[in-house]
Amino acid sequence: MEKLIACCGLDCAACDARIATVNSDNELREKTAKIWGEQFNANIAAESINCTGCRDEGPKFFHCEMCEIRKCVLEKGYQNCGECEELETCTIIGALLQHAPELKDNLTIA
Repeated sequence: MEKLIACCGLDCAACDARIATVNSDNELREKTAKIWGEQFNANIAAESINCTGCRDEGPKFFHCEMCEIRKCVLEKGYQNCGECEELETCTIIGALLQHAPELKDNLTIA
């Protein structure tokens, strides 16, 4: 499967929100809303699971739309954080990379 690397290093191609959207899979939308709602202690409606990827022109999941990492990357005109000289010291993506250091590998191949 081809990777679609998000601004932060996540692989949008493997994201259930994107998969549900491109496949018009309402069952996966329901399942994803339930899982993410429990995981993040939030009320997430299945209808909000509608995203074509962080860097795509199409619709975004509300969290991706307001993501500070994505906002920074777009403001700087980069494809992702891997292009930024401040990656190692960045406070915007730092906590995410601490929690999921494997994302850094994706940033080097994007």
